[in-house]
Amino acid sequence: MSRKRYALVGTGGRASFFYTSIARDYKETSELVAFCDINQTRMNVANQKLEPFGVGPLPTYKSSDFDRMIEEQKPDIVIVTTVDRTHHTYIIRAMELGCDVITEKPMTVDEVKCQEILDAIKRTGRNVRVTFNYRYSPHNTKIRELIMDGAIGDVHSVHFEWLLNTKHGADYFRRWHRDKRNSGGLLVHKSTHHFDLVNFWLGTQPKTVFALGDLMFYGRENAEKRGVTEFYSRAYGSEYAKNDPFALHLEENENLKSMYLDAEKEDGYFRDQSVFGDGINIEDTMGVMVKYRNNAILTYSLYAYAPWEGFRVCFNGSKGRIEMNVVESSYVNSGGEQALEGAVKGKKITVFPMFDAPYDVKVEETKGGHGGGDPVLLNDLFGVKAPDRFNRAASHVDGAMSILTGIAGNQSLRTGLPVQVANLVSFD
Repeated sequence: MSRKRYALVGTGGRASFFYTSIARDYKETSELVAFCDINQTRMNVANQKLEPFGVGPLPTYKSSDFDRMIEEQKPDIVIVTTVDRTHHTYIIRAMELGCDVITEKPMTVDEVKCQEILDAIKRTGRNVRVTFNYRYSPHNTKIRELIMDGAIGDVHSVHFEWLLNTKHGADYFRRWHRDKRNSGGLLVHKSTHHFDLVNFWLGTQPKTVFALGDLMFYGRENAEKRGVTEFYSRAYGSEYAKNDPFALHLEENENLKSMYLDAEKEDGYFRDQSVFGDGINIEDTMGVMVKYRNNAILTYSLYAYAPWEGFRVCFNGSKGRIEMNVVESSYVNSGGEQALEGAVKGKKITVFPMFDAPYDVKVEETKGGHGGGDPVLLNDLFGVKAPDRFNRAASHVDGAMSILTGIAGNQSLRTGLPVQVANLVSFD
């Protein structure tokens, strides 16, 4: 079997999930050939992380040399893990240069860039995969199985509540995500996971979206309203930050220090900004209603300053109801805590059949992030793909349909009106 050749662009915290897995577990089927980033220090760190696996050092290319990287290294597939607003640039250019693409979610941040990607796929005939690891979590797959097998008949409504806590949730307000131009806000960057799960669980696509939301906890103005008087721009070197439970101290984590604190001299990016600073323009409290093509209705809530991390989801069907409660471990993405991402601390699935006794559904978790789902996803990407009755591998259409719910939500936030998803992009 000839090995697939992979180049990776964007070597921040999320990237190591992919490149360490290829180097450690998939040497027989996959080969890393190059790194690309705006920051040489971060690429050097990525090469250092490959050393224990006997791989590398790989050639490194600045982002301005992306075309040269493709020409010289001839990858079959480009993995895109850059800042969200630049995903479309590398996805499209990689396809134009003859490569397929694996992209971290969200596929992109707005409908214009989404349309550009869809047009490029049609123009080039290349393939784009989106890495929705939550589909592979055993408890989420079990929900898909229960619904597919008719446990509660036709699903008519879903109530979905996601809680990001004051460690993980706060982290989106320290980083580049705090600027909606970079991330599309949490309705795109984070909720893309959740909207994709609903599409996956119900086997349908969004039709109409209405959203409300605001910045109600983070940001300087909200802190001032609560009586806060001491402010700082970033944690490193700040006396005020020493007593702030929301502060992130990069020097205390070797991964964060090497990837960001030691690298900021090259690009001026501060990973440890105050969550109560100025310049935050994303929402931290959101509510969304969605009508789907199969006429199901979703009510969805997300907030990013919860006292615990996890989610609750309820499905109401023609033959009963399913309830799932999941408590997850909290983490800060440092590129070195992959097993903690989406790690399950507690879960419960209960089916309430109409006119019959309720029963709990057992789900076996396995090793790895997201309840053991991450290793299954990684094998799907880089190993020998196994048959999958649940069709968990996400295409560019799945990637588009997940972000279009959030993109429509953002448009609804701006206008106060419901948005028809079909009016945002064309798949023809």
